[in-house]
Amino acid sequence: MAVMSAQPWIAAQAEQLLAQRGHAWLLQGPSGLGQFTLAMDIVRAWLCERATPQGACGSCESCHQIDVHSHTDLCMLMPETVMMELGWPLAEKAQSEIDDKKRKPSKEIRVEAMRDAIEFAQRTSGRGRGKAVLVYPAERMNHVTANALLKTLEEPAGDTRFVLATDAAHLLLPTIRSRCIAHTMAWPSDEEATAWLAAQEVPRADIPALLQAAGGRPEDALGFARAGGDPKMWASLPKAIARGDGGAISGWHPAQAIDALTKICHDLLAVKAGAQPRFFSPGDLPVPPTFQALNAWARELMRAARTAEHPLNAGLMHESLVSQARQALNSKS
Repeated sequence: MAVMSAQPWIAAQAEQLLAQRGHAWLLQGPSGLGQFTLAMDIVRAWLCERATPQGACGSCESCHQIDVHSHTDLCMLMPETVMMELGWPLAEKAQSEIDDKKRKPSKEIRVEAMRDAIEFAQRTSGRGRGKAVLVYPAERMNHVTANALLKTLEEPAGDTRFVLATDAAHLLLPTIRSRCIAHTMAWPSDEEATAWLAAQEVPRADIPALLQAAGGRPEDALGFARAGGDPKMWASLPKAIARGDGGAISGWHPAQAIDALTKICHDLLAVKAGAQPRFFSPGDLPVPPTFQALNAWARELMRAARTAEHPLNAGLMHESLVSQARQALNSKS
């Protein structure tokens, strides 16, 4: 009996993709829709010894090896930070360098890891079901790494298949995108998202506000909840920022703060244009300033996002973000 994904909207997509032929899939769409979960469901089924059209069996030796993160025919090509977060083992040399404090875990997919993946793709399958390479988040490849993958995608070994997962497909090389079959992630219904979040022990009373804060994306809503996100705090954030009160986001990583401010800016632009806000209720928002002020603020947030992962001074960046937001939201021109 096939093991179905706990997320029904993912299970339906997995069955759809497994029914199609192709050696390389690109799973794309906004964050929080389950790209990694779908990618794992696909490679599990590819490698499973008793797979059905619905997916992997969940009980064979191949499925067990994936469960314990040690499958000989599966290559997980991810940044070291993501590998560690998800519990996948690093290459011996990389682990040794990090343990010896010679360097920090990489937030990009390293060229060395790509070379290992290329060598893996050229080996013979160990279990006779072919081999799979999962790349996630695919946008974390630099040009050198992406070009190395491109050559393998163009001339893949006969029994190697690839699945790339991303929430920023526009950052991938056009040549990478053209070598893959693209699949845009489906959005779950409100009922599916609510049922899944409740099953993750998120209080039902908080789910509507958490989903709204995440723009309807259930995995992002779950991440916000597990990070201690408070629906009441979220609702009060736009007007607090307009007053110049950045206390609610003072402990946030710059990337989180920029994301929240970008959502405020998005919703105010929507309201100004006569549309409904997406991330906040209309009553949570201050009176929108001019289009000119909002567009200028949006450009400032885009610039800040480029250095959010490596700020020279997180405290100063936070102060600057709140100051820019207050100025924009109180602009009269």
